[in-house]
Amino acid sequence: FIPFLKGPAKDPTAAPPLRTVDIVLDCTYVGEGRKGAPGLGAFGGSFSKDPATLVLRDVFVRDDGSLGDATDYKVPHKKAASSSRIVFEVSAPLVSIPHAESLLHADCNGEEVNCEISPYDSQQHGKGPCWFMGSLQLASGISIALVLRGPHCSGEEAENPDTKLHPKLKIPLSEKGTVLATVEFQSSSRNTSLQTHLGSLVTLDCHFALAPSSPLSFLEWRRQHQGSGRRLFQYQAGRKGTTVHPKVHVDLPQLLRSGDASLNLQGVSVGDEGTYICLVSTPQHQIQHLIQLQVAEPPRVRVIPVQVSFERDVTATLTCNIDGYYPLDVSVSWIQKSAEDEAEITLPSTRLSSHLQNHDGTYSISSYLSISSATVQAPATYSCRVSHVALEEPISVSAYLKATEKTRSEGLVGGLIATVIFIIVLFMALRRKK
Repeated sequence: FIPFLKGPAKDPTAAPPLRTVDIVLDCTYVGEGRKGAPGLGAFGGSFSKDPATLVLRDVFVRDDGSLGDATDYKVPHKKAASSSRIVFEVSAPLVSIPHAESLLHADCNGEEVNCEISPYDSQQHGKGPCWFMGSLQLASGISIALVLRGPHCSGEEAENPDTKLHPKLKIPLSEKGTVLATVEFQSSSRNTSLQTHLGSLVTLDCHFALAPSSPLSFLEWRRQHQGSGRRLFQYQAGRKGTTVHPKVHVDLPQLLRSGDASLNLQGVSVGDEGTYICLVSTPQHQIQHLIQLQVAEPPRVRVIPVQVSFERDVTATLTCNIDGYYPLDVSVSWIQKSAEDEAEITLPSTRLSSHLQNHDGTYSISSYLSISSATVQAPATYSCRVSHVALEEPISVSAYLKATEKTRSEGLVGGLIATVIFIIVLFMALRRKK
């Protein structure tokens, strides 16, 4: 995209000040394909893809001093018939463009913006679509949907037979060969995916703004998981009361006043994982946002015994208990480090128990390591190392192997006995010489 600065907007209360810019995005127009054309849609119909440009005109953004000076965007002088690129010039006099600063600075921040424009209604009787849907997806997770009212809705081409139509879309073009449209309805979410811990409070972001001609008629939050769905919140204009699940909260006054439809989910459990759908509807249109909620709980790790003292010809078993983690996948390994050599050795001869599921949906597992006095030399350290998606880095918990006091005393006794025997043998040898 390319930002184009157009001038300051007087707002003495704002700091930094507001300025208007043109934001230009490279897009793809996904439309209905011709019969026999390659590419099948979700319901078996064909579709076509064409390069497009989305020009958001006169968008208000905060100027932190980094915008500098620029000129307004100039549409390239190309005949519509000679270029396959469709240029949509979009104004938003009644509805603000959400996350405008993120769109404006995405290119400078190296962030990719995926932009698609598609017809909201179908072509009928040789006429092009009246409404369009613009979908913007930023790599950071921000999603924006714009319902665009096209020139075809006004019926100008019927009143003026000389109006030039786009050769493919069959809708009126401006003198510059662009498709003029206005934003009548927008909705956005800051996240398409969230990860949280058990027991936490999480907010699923969903905002919208409507032109006066498009009032809110319906709002719904649903959760989908493993083929089943459940309604969590529902508001319908003109009806008293709302349908609310006990664990969720939507601020209804804030919803009606500022279009904040965010869902607060309290005391997150494993059972709350899934896809959350925010559906906002007007009498004519609807927009939905999908947010993936993932629960990731880190494991608790304990090794028993913490310290091992070997006796002769004894095998000891170390147990590493890994408890309370979610999701299921976990990696466990044993590492040996001796006092003489600081090198770490991964031990292959270990055993794992079966996974056990706890009452809260988390999992537990145990790993066992057997060490023998015949093959191990004390002192040494044995570490149970656990890796899991909820951990930024693996957890290591250690047990320590040391030589026993008994072993050292046995060594002293053995040395004393050997000395006594040596003295006796020496005494007898000297006596024989006499």
